[in-house]
Amino acid sequence: MPQILHIDSSLFSGEGVSSTLAARLIARWRAEQPGLQVTHRDLGREPIPHLDAARLTAIQTPAEQRTPEQQAIAEAADTLIRELQAADCLVLGVPMYNFGIPSPLKAWFDHVARAGVTFRYTEQGPQGLLTGKRAVILASRGGQHRGQPTDTQSGYLRTILGFLGITDIEFVYAEALNLGQEPRRASLAAAEADLERLSLAGGGVS
Repeated sequence: MPQILHIDSSLFSGEGVSSTLAARLIARWRAEQPGLQVTHRDLGREPIPHLDAARLTAIQTPAEQRTPEQQAIAEAADTLIRELQAADCLVLGVPMYNFGIPSPLKAWFDHVARAGVTFRYTEQGPQGLLTGKRAVILASRGGQHRGQPTDTQSGYLRTILGFLGITDIEFVYAEALNLGQEPRRASLAAAEADLERLSLAGGGVS
């Protein structure tokens, strides 16, 4: 049975468009396989602290030398990594804020990208250690950015996920959400159609 790691990053929590699309996808997959195992993190409701010098020092300090506070920080970061390592598929709800990904999602990536654990450096360059996984990204935007220079999200997500070894990546876009009722309606209908083509086994959209 595949394991899903579902991460929402909308400031509006489950009410965001990206979160709603992700929830619908998960619900359909659960209907197909009732025993589907899903770990859900809502970063809008429970944001991950941004990486700072204290947190990085705690993570890098040998376990036997950590203070109790450092141990708690390191264990929280290790938990995020274990969740990702255990997942067969990563489902990300990602709204666009000021042309970038939400800062709590960036904080999540900063905690799970760890040298020697989720990637390593080799003589041939960096090598991702999380191979064999799939990522589905539900991307919502107020404007129209897909394929434009203003879409800084898609390239970044492909890069950071690829850096970790995840190269099987599918996007579902809901755009033009703030450009009027008709463009919004059409975009959401197209996104819903793309969701229907996403099978649990893999494949469907790009």
